Amino acid sequence: MKPRILFVDQAGVLGGAELSLLDIASHFADTSQVVLFADGPFRERLERRGVPVRVCAAPAVVSGVSRAGKLTQDIKAAAGVIGLARRVARLAGDYDVIYANTQKAFIVSAVAGKFARRPVIWHLRDVLDQRSEFSRLHRVAAIRLANYFCARVIANSQATAAALVACGGRQDRVRVVLNGIDPTPFQRLAKEEIDALRGQLGVAGVPTVGVFSRLAPWKGQHVLLEALSQLPGAHALLVGEALFGEQDYANTLRELAVKLGIADRVHFLGFRQDIPQLMSLVDVVAHTSVTPEPFGRVLVEGMLARRPVVAARAGGVLEIVEDGVTGLLVAPGDARGLASVLRDLFADPNKARALAEAGYATAIQRFSVEALLRGVTEQVSEVLALSRRG
Repeated sequence: MKPRILFVDQAGVLGGAELSLLDIASHFADTSQVVLFADGPFRERLERRGVPVRVCAAPAVVSGVSRAGKLTQDIKAAAGVIGLARRVARLAGDYDVIYANTQKAFIVSAVAGKFARRPVIWHLRDVLDQRSEFSRLHRVAAIRLANYFCARVIANSQATAAALVACGGRQDRVRVVLNGIDPTPFQRLAKEEIDALRGQLGVAGVPTVGVFSRLAPWKGQHVLLEALSQLPGAHALLVGEALFGEQDYANTLRELAVKLGIADRVHFLGFRQDIPQLMSLVDVVAHTSVTPEPFGRVLVEGMLARRPVVAARAGGVLEIVEDGVTGLLVAPGDARGLASVLRDLFADPNKARALAEAGYATAIQRFSVEALLRGVTEQVSEVLALSRRG
């Protein structure tokens, strides 16, 4: 019998954490429910997959807390967190375990778990060290809550797990379960569809690189723009939009494109549903994060699209890309190095093709949804077995 799980996520929008939870929650849909702290496209996607969803809207004082944080803001949010935790706890009474999918969701879930007397699992998808976006207070609070109130931390990479332990997290409660991505959407694409999309975007017949992530300073889209300025004739697709109060950065990127004289070669596409199609039309999928990436879902997706991937050499990326075999690595923030690697790939289609095929084979073998679900099921089962023993 499947466990009854109350999944908790803070977002109504679709990011990598939400796409991963979409697969996990779908697997447990007949016995479980997802609680979201905001409404949006994520709820719609869950419901289309048959997953029961409830929106418990977070008060503005809680939803407005940023990763960087301010002490005064955090203090004001405390009462809102307690109130939200009580609402989650009331729902948790019908379930065996609370499963927090994001850090803000975990803070609330840890408190809710105490109220409801239910074990809490935290699916950690962030590198919690001093280089991260999170303030020191937020990191310390999350780690202490994990040490005292969390039955299990599921880390999405060895890098994520190691950072948690290095900052004081309990190693005995941490397990690594790598993300998995369904290859099916990347296997149903017609060449005519891709060619038509190239024409619509104005990139037919020109070398094109794509970055697929939300527009955020740590995601480093500015590095790609600086690299593109060194690649005459090449175009870039920036797929994603600013979330979590990062609109200023999105504006800065547009201003930078104008300043560098490449505005006509940079395509800001915003949030898109047709990621497999867009990945399939670019020549290279680039990852440009300037701080360590917890996992790097976009890299696996690029591999499944049979495109060569170029990534920043840090964090979970090193567990996905073997440099020179399944992709190419450059130093984080190195625009000149990125430009050099892209120039070589544009000029050598045979090398690009070899990297793409090796990457595809690795993605299929190592990053399956089935492996993700096995790993999550095993951890949930262990937590419930320990809980029943008291």
